[in-house]
Amino acid sequence: MAESTHQFHAETCKLLHILTHSLYTNHEIFLRELLSNASDALEKVRFLQSTGGEVRDADLPLEISITTDKDAHVLTIADTGIGMSEQEMIDNLGTIAHSGSEQFLRAREAEKPKAEPEAKTGEIVNGEEGESKPEEEPIVEHDDSVPSDASQIIGRFGIGFYSVFMVAERVEVTSVPAQGDATPHVWTSDGTGSYTLRSLEGAEAEGLKRGTRIKIFLRDDAHEYQEKYRLEGVIRKHSNFLPFAIQLDGSRVNTTAALWREPKFSITKEQYNDFYKYLTYDQTAPLDVIHFSVDAPVQFNCLLYIPGTAVDIFDERKDEWGPDLYVRRVLIDHQNKDLLPHWFAFMKGVVDTEDLPLNISRETLQENVVMRKISQTIVRQLLTHFERMAKNDPEKYESVWKLHGKYIKFGFDSFQFRDRLLPLLRYYTTAAEDKYSSLDDYVSRMKADQKEIWYVAASSMEAAKVNPHLGQFKRKGVEVLFLTDPVDEFSLESLMEYQKHPFKSIEQADAKALEAYPDIEDAEPRPEPLKEEDKPGIDALLAAIKKILGDQVKDVRLSEKPIDAPACLVSPDGVSSSMEKLMRAMQKTEGIPKKILEINPDHALVRSLMQMCQADAEDETLKDMVSSLFDSTLLLDGYMNDPYAMAERSMRLLRQAAGWYTGLRKQQ
Repeated sequence: MAESTHQFHAETCKLLHILTHSLYTNHEIFLRELLSNASDALEKVRFLQSTGGEVRDADLPLEISITTDKDAHVLTIADTGIGMSEQEMIDNLGTIAHSGSEQFLRAREAEKPKAEPEAKTGEIVNGEEGESKPEEEPIVEHDDSVPSDASQIIGRFGIGFYSVFMVAERVEVTSVPAQGDATPHVWTSDGTGSYTLRSLEGAEAEGLKRGTRIKIFLRDDAHEYQEKYRLEGVIRKHSNFLPFAIQLDGSRVNTTAALWREPKFSITKEQYNDFYKYLTYDQTAPLDVIHFSVDAPVQFNCLLYIPGTAVDIFDERKDEWGPDLYVRRVLIDHQNKDLLPHWFAFMKGVVDTEDLPLNISRETLQENVVMRKISQTIVRQLLTHFERMAKNDPEKYESVWKLHGKYIKFGFDSFQFRDRLLPLLRYYTTAAEDKYSSLDDYVSRMKADQKEIWYVAASSMEAAKVNPHLGQFKRKGVEVLFLTDPVDEFSLESLMEYQKHPFKSIEQADAKALEAYPDIEDAEPRPEPLKEEDKPGIDALLAAIKKILGDQVKDVRLSEKPIDAPACLVSPDGVSSSMEKLMRAMQKTEGIPKKILEINPDHALVRSLMQMCQADAEDETLKDMVSSLFDSTLLLDGYMNDPYAMAERSMRLLRQAAGWYTGLRKQQ
């Protein structure tokens, strides 16, 4: 039995120290790296067998086995893969950044024919071809019928093995090559200055017929990795979808298939649903599945789900979104937020890429440009899917919108995709209060010569329906969008227009905005306009109101806008009430803002107040009624004044009204 000692180069020692102490931030990554190397070794055997090559003990199952010895604190990982000869162990284990997998792939690449057939282009979602825009890179469909080849090999950098020294005080690697010299060799090192290499004879190989066995003598602070539950957790987290069985102390761990790599036509709905439950722990079936594979501009597989339950990512779970990012079935990043924009944050799923460059630790991406290409391709596919759903199955799309529309609305900040997002927006309107309408629906119902798309923004449908400006629009039969989410008005203001029709709040409508349209047939009759001789009386009322309210209001004036209430509050700078509340919330401004109180001179209540003011401008009941009117306008505007004073005034007015009513009854 020959044994030799080899020294690491000084630079290699320094690099090894960096690898094991600084580069990897999570010690459990060592198991992911070793399992990925084992998977590569098995993939090489499978490739050789599929191309007619001969390997030793061809009937051996292609699998990875992990065993633990708690007494000796040893963790052993073995595979029946390609194995290594003595020289390969020197090259691969004695030289950092020398990748046997990379060398294997280069050899296979050199054997390929020079010319490749041109691939078909087209945007593919669930096997259907869509339109490819000229300004976008063509998306090339992946052919599911192409058999597995050497491209499934994971390793590229030749350094993952050395992560084992984060948990090992000593490592012993025994390997038997699948081809050529079958003499097993043992490589041993403590990860410092040197390693030993010796050959084994006969029984010393301890039953290893082909492949590689790694014995890890765990450090005192790494004994957790001899516990079965800990190893199972790491395997399920990072390596659960490797294409070969992983046996842990005789039991298989990875029993779930990498469904996203399976041909779409071979997957049943039940399989999709089961995988969704496995991935998300959500027992409600998803509303829909988007599964596609792309070969260009980058190569990746994507399996995304539209959840069947509402997703909360704005509050407690604001950081828990994004699909899981895999590279050749190995988890690189859980919930990667670079793959989808925030307005698709409700989507769940997996993205597995072939072309993503990684740094040597696989924990940080090297080239963001590749991630951007993947993200843009996914977004285009999703938009196409939603467009088809909205057109071909509007009821299903309405279900999606009810659950997740609040996120899609945030796409207003995407200059690249906002034109495609606008037709996907849905709102309740005065024309259809119980059914969502698209902007196309609204435009199709617009009045002749109507230019604006009108909306009313409020905290709820109930609040929107009692907006004082809405009555005149209903009287004219002009449709109005109900905006009830805080982001709604902000998004429409940012989008500005749709099909050259500007978005405009009904609070910003001028007096002449609706004059051209006749009243609808069942509109309530209008009150008689204010007579010329009554104008001094209304001026006196305005002065009295201003005196009663004092510094609670900025000013009191007659309304020139079409309102259907006795009064309303308007912002001095013309901002709508909902937008003002949103801005104040963002600025964390508290208190009730001072606004202008606009009075509707045609309202019956205002006419009665005018008569009371003419009789006695200092009447206490008049003061209570003016204060109650102001409280009501504040409530409609979303604010609450002094609730105790408001309740007391209401009780006084009720007592007075009851007394008047009783007196009238006695007179009768």
